[in-house]
Amino acid sequence: MQKLIEHFRRMPGIGAKTAQRMALFVLSEEPDTVRDFAACLTDAVEKLHRCPVCCNLTDREICPVCESPQRSRKTVCVVENTEALLAMEKTNEFSGTYHVLHGVISPLDEVGPDDLTVKELLARIETDGVTEVIMATGSGVEGELTAMYISKLLKPLGVKVTRLAYGLPVGSDLQYADAVTLSRALQGRREL
Repeated sequence: MQKLIEHFRRMPGIGAKTAQRMALFVLSEEPDTVRDFAACLTDAVEKLHRCPVCCNLTDREICPVCESPQRSRKTVCVVENTEALLAMEKTNEFSGTYHVLHGVISPLDEVGPDDLTVKELLARIETDGVTEVIMATGSGVEGELTAMYISKLLKPLGVKVTRLAYGLPVGSDLQYADAVTLSRALQGRREL
């Protein structure tokens, strides 16, 4: 039981109590359900790999986004991780392709550009004729640092580099917004 709890606890955002609840839940399930879950985990580890084009996770040779003829190869949206890609896809607004960095530059955590898929992005820019790169990294210090670093690498290549606008969430009140959010909202304003 303790070993199972420790495995769940290694997951991001899972504390000791949640790990214990997850372990107890698994142990309360039918044996066939647990076997299916274990087989699913094994299949994911064995079959999922990085797409050779965008570095997203896929079980195919090339991921469905990169494979799609409806997607524009000229615009690439750079995201930190697969979760960010999935969030962007839920909007149904983006018709280009993606590039997954699998992290952000974080000197405090000893994560540098070589630990990310920056080289793959640069190679792709040159071979695919990309005209615009949208930086969709987070608005924290590491996300901004990563966006600026990649932007400086891309500028000499003649690629237009844009950044997602940040601002006030829908339904929020101004008095509850912090200064950075208000500043971004002002910078990203557009004509009505």
